[in-house]
Amino acid sequence: MTTHHDTHGHVGHERDAGPDIALAKLLELDGEVLASHYSELTGLLAGFSDPAPARILDLGSGPGTGSFALARRFPAAHVTAVDISAQMLRRLREQASAHGFADRVSTVEANIDEPWTEMGEGGPYELIWAAAFLHHAADPDRTFARAFEQLRPGGLIAVTELDFFPRYLPEDPGVGRPGLEARLHAATNTRPPHEWTEQLRAAGFILEERRAFEIRLDRTEAGPSLNAYAQGALAKLRSHATDVLEADDLATLDALLDETRPHGVAHRDDLRVRTTRTTWIARRP
Repeated sequence: MTTHHDTHGHVGHERDAGPDIALAKLLELDGEVLASHYSELTGLLAGFSDPAPARILDLGSGPGTGSFALARRFPAAHVTAVDISAQMLRRLREQASAHGFADRVSTVEANIDEPWTEMGEGGPYELIWAAAFLHHAADPDRTFARAFEQLRPGGLIAVTELDFFPRYLPEDPGVGRPGLEARLHAATNTRPPHEWTEQLRAAGFILEERRAFEIRLDRTEAGPSLNAYAQGALAKLRSHATDVLEADDLATLDALLDETRPHGVAHRDDLRVRTTRTTWIARRP
């Protein structure tokens, strides 16, 4: 149960160490740039949690973006972060130590599609978090059933999906034809959106809320990591665009990703983050 962004902007299965390292950096930047969103989302969860959770399970944790947001929101909780990638979990433990969470965040290297033996040892849980991950489970219905079993009565599950990679560029980036980013997204975003309402109900959960977060951050709100975040995400999309984007657009994208050029993404001061993320919050009765 490792994590990676595929061309649909989601977290899924990836086993090579090299892609894991690159993805871990991108996910860490996601946590930095979208810190206000994570704070808003965990605040929403806190409103449904009475009492506050003492044990939290983070499925498909990656390098810990969600784990740390939860640890900050719920200072008395212990978070069990689960991922199949040893590289991701190593980075998570390093960051946990750096941020003072080493005693409250533990890791389990495991595959969600196999029995949850070791995950179950840390439960039962009051909150299960699954961000941009469950759509890659071999059997999502089975995964929801297992999550239901691992929660205490009254416990919550929070499932988040991304609509796609964020957009960053202005309509006219000053090089090539206007509308490049829209064409890039149209060419690479080929999967339908995920919808978990009925699966949650079928597993026995009561849906508390389904909320689409429209995230719009300017440079000041996004912070100093915005350029690196945009560079990494656009480079990821570029790796999937070779056969689906026109040659002139590919050349423009390459120019924008060239860190030696003044109009390149790495140096621009006109970037903004625009994306949508949907979260389902459901309760075990």
